[in-house]
Amino acid sequence: MLRKVGFATISLLIISFVFVVAGLTFWKSVSKAPGNDKTIQRFLITKGSSAEKIANDLKDQNLIKSPLAFKFYTQITGISDQIPPGEFKISGNLSLKEVVEMLLKGPVEVWVTVPEGLRREEIVERYIEGLGLGGTVADGFRADFLMQTRELEGYLYPDTYLFPLDITADKVVTKMRSTFDQKFTEKMRTDLVSKGRSIDQVVILASLLERETLTSEERPVVSGILFNRLENDWPLQVDASVQYAIASENCRLQNVDCDWWPKNLTKDDLAINSPFNTYKFSGIPPSPISSPGIISLTAVVYPEDTDYMYYIHDTDGVIHYAETLSEHNQNVSRYLKK
Repeated sequence: MLRKVGFATISLLIISFVFVVAGLTFWKSVSKAPGNDKTIQRFLITKGSSAEKIANDLKDQNLIKSPLAFKFYTQITGISDQIPPGEFKISGNLSLKEVVEMLLKGPVEVWVTVPEGLRREEIVERYIEGLGLGGTVADGFRADFLMQTRELEGYLYPDTYLFPLDITADKVVTKMRSTFDQKFTEKMRTDLVSKGRSIDQVVILASLLERETLTSEERPVVSGILFNRLENDWPLQVDASVQYAIASENCRLQNVDCDWWPKNLTKDDLAINSPFNTYKFSGIPPSPISSPGIISLTAVVYPEDTDYMYYIHDTDGVIHYAETLSEHNQNVSRYLKK
């Protein structure tokens, strides 16, 4: 009986040893470099990419031998969610461990997202944060960006951009400006000219619309309302224009922590003597107040034909329209004075 137990134990140990050796041999095979190609390849990880997608993309570019091995290695080391998005430079002669180490070092290019409705002082801070700039480098980048965009408010197209970490402010500005030109199509340009409008007028109104509306569905309607007010020589009365004027006055020293869009405007705020104050002056402001996206630009080129003259958002963000002042006052009492 003891002999049988001893034999079974020895057999189990031998089988375990064989499995361990086989496993190590397999791991050594799948974790080594896929080849000897020293050519540097551009490898891109988009925002939100899973470890599985990264593994498959690496395999597709012949930068690893086994996607399964990559997923296993990143999971057991606890780094599967620590790989940052961006562009990497990787060659095909690296082992799995070396590839992972390259990814964890961080990309040579990074994604920077600029949302719609920001003014240029806010946009530059997005780049400073996204590019990981600090100290005098950040100060220099900020100064260069703001100097080069003094006449470009509204024309810095909001989008997600991929830039090298050492990108200069002038190249960022050039890219954002060229993206605007690409998004604002020739048909849109032709159609606005046929309506007797200029691109500057469209961008100014779109910048107001971007800050004044909450959903894409309401933008063409509010755009139609703004045009109705202009045609009747009414002041536009857009709160965002006053916010822009106040912040431009209060933040002249380029305080990065400034409140660029102050809420709860007072009567004194609405009386500020600024050409951007659309409560005090009729017509459109002298220049855009933010960077509008394509939905707002399109809504201004193609506004909805409407009889509405007024609109408000209630405390839940739902918009309510009115044709007359009496109807508008009823909406204010019903939805804002609870």
